Amino acid sequence: MRPSLVLAAFLASAAASAQTTPALPSFEGQIIYQVMPDRFADGDPGNNQGVNLADPRAWHGGDLRGLTGKLNYIQKLGATAVWMTPVYQQQSVNSFATAAYHGYWPADFRAVDGHFGTLADFDAFVKAAHGAGMKVVLDQVINHYGYEAAAVKLRPGWFTTDAECQASTDKDVDCPLAGLPNLKQSVPQVREQLIGNADFWRARGVDALRYDAIKHVERPFLKELLARDRAAGSWTLGEWFDADTGTVAEWQKAGFDSLFLFSLQAAMKDSVMGGQGLDRVRTVLSRQGELVRPGDVALFLDNHDVPRFAQGSLFEDVGRERTKYGLRALMTLRGVPVIWQGTEIAQRGGADPDNRRQMRFEDQWTPEERAVYEVARGAIAARKASPALSRGTLTLVPVPLALESQLLLFTRTVDGQRVLAAWHGGKERRTYSLKLSGLGLKAADLATVTSLFAGQNARASVRGGYLHLSLPAQDAAAFTLP
Repeated sequence: MRPSLVLAAFLASAAASAQTTPALPSFEGQIIYQVMPDRFADGDPGNNQGVNLADPRAWHGGDLRGLTGKLNYIQKLGATAVWMTPVYQQQSVNSFATAAYHGYWPADFRAVDGHFGTLADFDAFVKAAHGAGMKVVLDQVINHYGYEAAAVKLRPGWFTTDAECQASTDKDVDCPLAGLPNLKQSVPQVREQLIGNADFWRARGVDALRYDAIKHVERPFLKELLARDRAAGSWTLGEWFDADTGTVAEWQKAGFDSLFLFSLQAAMKDSVMGGQGLDRVRTVLSRQGELVRPGDVALFLDNHDVPRFAQGSLFEDVGRERTKYGLRALMTLRGVPVIWQGTEIAQRGGADPDNRRQMRFEDQWTPEERAVYEVARGAIAARKASPALSRGTLTLVPVPLALESQLLLFTRTVDGQRVLAAWHGGKERRTYSLKLSGLGLKAADLATVTSLFAGQNARASVRGGYLHLSLPAQDAAAFTLP
């Protein structure tokens, strides 16, 4: 065959392969709402065995029917996906005076715990969520069983022993997490069980899988599991507690679509809620070039494993105002925002289990809580309405050294659309006039425009080679730039 024909055949084959290679699963542009079903809404009082609302470590009665009945609330907020903590059959007894309400002490990975309802209730929830145009993210436990699960005694070969833990050079993987029976994913039956679990729930319509405690799971198994998930089109979100940019990048390369960027959450807690300056946030964002898929990284203010964001201030009014700041700031970032139930009203709470207080809805809110909710809903709406905020690249804008602690600027750009995000940590309203050339920005003159966030008194203009910003104290704004 002539060289030209060989080249033509190769190019045709490559083109055909590219056309048949499925696109990577992506949640870029999505807004995830995180729910702990037991602490959300009670739709079936008939399954309230052991419920005690006065005990933060007991079952509280929330279930799948309650969650299904509140989908309109989640949709009204603006979320496009629901992440549920596990709804598996849990161990039936308490451990350490705590019930398995949270879902992380499984006994049967392919059954729904009676406190949450039935498989039929789960199917009804998935159908309703999809009917509302929302994706379903299900938590998957792959590291352990519950302390008192029957499998621990029935199948001792599935779990690491104390001697194996003591002899191990990788204690994160080979030793129990919080004393939980530690699975050996290299055992064929364990591998088949866990991979089968993902297949089981995927077949019931689950769109994405959040994998718990991946730091403690054998890597060869994880890579095999992720390859199967990717081939099936499931988006995968891993939890590596305290992950920084480097860890997220490493696991995106290994096959995860997303991890939680804990280092950014910690920086926002200190900078936005704690008022310690914006330098740490800028430092985290300066590493985004390391990420394989920055648009899919999970971003959050708080979740069920850390104290509530609003708890970062001793004063409830300050906590609420800075939660508004945090919610708006979150919606300017590149990635996938995750809102933990109650953060949209600045719910308070310390360490587990105080951070898992019962969810309260509109008829129970104070006027101050409703004001936080309206900011959350408005910020989400602005993000969804802006392609640049939803999916644009993020480019840090340098500011004068003297302003770095109190002013963070970056652009979000996609398809010729550009938005300028401005986070202001100053304790008083201030106007800034910054030379465009010093910022590395080019922009035509722009008459005064207001922030994309409804109800916010923030303004920007461009005149005579200068960017002029009028920003409220401790808040984040976003402006369309030409």
